[in-house]
Amino acid sequence: MIVLEESTSTQTINLIPRKFTSGTSYNVTIINESTNTEVYNVDTTDIAEQLYFNTYSAIFPVKQDVTYTFTIKEGAEVIHKDKIFCTNQADLTDYTINSGAFISNDTDNEFITF
Repeated sequence: MIVLEESTSTQTINLIPRKFTSGTSYNVTIINESTNTEVYNVDTTDIAEQLYFNTYSAIFPVKQDVTYTFTIKEGAEVIHKDKIFCTNQADLTDYTINSGAFISNDTDNEFITF
C-alpha cells in the first residue's frame, strides 16, 4: 500500500511494475474507492527507472482518510496496480487508523472469587 499526504507539493511513489521500458508512454490513473470516481488520469513518460524499482513523481489530488486504487497501464495491459491511502499523520512508522480516537479505561481488575 502506498501512503500519501494531502498536499499541493510533488510526492514520489516507489513501484515495481510487471514490465517496464524506458521512454514508453504509460497511463496512470487514480480512482477514489468510496465514490468510484477517477481523480487522476495522465499519460506520461516520466516514470523513472532506479536500480531495483521505479519512481513516479507528481502532485496527486488525494484527500485525507480516503483510499484510492492506483493503476499504471501500457496500452490496455495493466503493468502495476496498488492501493493508496492518504493521511496527514506525522509518524507513519507507527500509523494507526484510530489515532486519538481510542480512550483507555483504568481498572483495578479486582475479581471476587468464592
